Amino acid sequence: MTLASSTTRSRASVRACGALLSAALLAAALQTAGAAPASATAPGGPDCVRTERPLGGQGRQVLDITRRAKAEFRLNAVQVRVTVDGRDVVTDALGESMTGVPAEPGMHFRAGSVVFSYLGTALLQLVEEGKVGLDDTVERWLPDLPHADRITLRMLGNATSGLHDYVTDPKFGAVLETHPFRQWTPEELVGYSLSHPLWYKPGTNWSYSHANFVLLVAALEKITGTPIDQFLRERVTGPLGLRNTRNNFTPAIPGPVLHSFTSDRGLYEESTFWNPSWTTAPGAVITTHICDLARSAQGIGSGELLSPSSYRTLLDPGTVGLGGATKKCPATVCVKQTEDRHFGLGVIVVNDWVIQNPSFSGYAAIKAYLPSKRLAIAVSATKTAKTPDGNMAQQIAERIAARLSPDDPMTVG
Repeated sequence: MTLASSTTRSRASVRACGALLSAALLAAALQTAGAAPASATAPGGPDCVRTERPLGGQGRQVLDITRRAKAEFRLNAVQVRVTVDGRDVVTDALGESMTGVPAEPGMHFRAGSVVFSYLGTALLQLVEEGKVGLDDTVERWLPDLPHADRITLRMLGNATSGLHDYVTDPKFGAVLETHPFRQWTPEELVGYSLSHPLWYKPGTNWSYSHANFVLLVAALEKITGTPIDQFLRERVTGPLGLRNTRNNFTPAIPGPVLHSFTSDRGLYEESTFWNPSWTTAPGAVITTHICDLARSAQGIGSGELLSPSSYRTLLDPGTVGLGGATKKCPATVCVKQTEDRHFGLGVIVVNDWVIQNPSFSGYAAIKAYLPSKRLAIAVSATKTAKTPDGNMAQQIAERIAARLSPDDPMTVG
C-alpha cells in the first residue's frame, strides 16, 4: 500500500500493502540459540527490548544478515525479531527513528494488512460457533451492496469476490497522493471499487482488493453487534497477548514511535502521520511493535486460536487452483493461485510459510511463520531517500529464512 510520485508508481506500491501471494508450511529442526530479552522499561510491564548479549550462533547470523541488508538497501531503520517455538533467537533494532534518535525494538509502527489475518481468524471462529457459514451470502448484513446475493463471507476473506481494488483506481490514487492527511470513509473507498464492473463472476477467479476487507469488517460488525476494534481485541489480540497492537481512529501512533519517510510524492519527506484511514475500515487500522508482530506470526500462523479444520481452511479456503487471466481480467490482476503460492483467508501462503507483508507510506514490514519448525520471523523497515522501491523488510526476512531454513524458501515475489 505505498503511494508514489506518479499514478503508475502509486498504484504499484500501494498494492503491496494488502498482499500478493505467499505462505507457510515447513521442514527440519532449528537450534534455539539466544538469551531471553531483558526486562522492560516501557509502560504497562515487560515490553520489547534487545536480546541480551552475547548472542547465540543463530542470533549472530540473523543480526549479521540484517546489518548487511540495511547497508545494501540504504535503510533508515530496521527492527527484527526471530523466535523458535516462541523462544527468542534475537530481537534488535538498527539505525535511527529520526535524526539523532536511535531506533529501538519497542517503537511502534503501522501494520496495515496484518489485520487481515486477524479478520480471517476471527471469521473462522464465528463459523466454528455456528453463528455464520463461510458460504453465507452477505445481503443479510450488507443489503445495499451490489451483487450481495452472490458474494459470500468466504469470497470477501479470500479475495474472490471480483471487486476492483480501489487503490489501483487512478482517480483514487490522484486524490490520495495530493491529500495524504485526508480522512476517508468506507463508503468513499468502496465507491471507487463499485464504479467498475466486477472482474469476474464472484467465486470463479482470484484478484486482490482492499474493498473485500472493508466490507468484511462491516459484515462482522453487523453479525456480532460489536465494533471491530473491540471484536478483534476479544477474539485475537487479547488471547494472543498482543498488548502493543491496537486500532487507532486517528493518524496518531502510540509512543514510542518509529518514524517513517518516503519519496512516494517525488520529494523525500516524513510520512509518519499521514492518515492511514484509506488502508481499511475504521476500527481495523492497527499499529504494533516488532515483538507483537513476531507473536502474531506465531499465533496466527500456527492456528493457535482455531480448530485443526478451521486452520486448514485459513491456509486454503478454496483459492488453490483459482486465478488466471481472462478476456476481461489481465494476469497482473487475476493471479494464478498454486499450492506453493496462494492467498488464504487473510493470509498469504508461500512454500508453507504463513505471511502478511504490509508496505505503505514509508513503512514496510513482514510477519512470517513456518509451522514445521515453529519458526517466526518479523521485520520492520523504514526508508532513506536512496532506498530501492519495494518492501525491503520482506527482502530481509527472505534472507533470514534462507539461512535458518534453507530447504523452505520464502520467496514472496
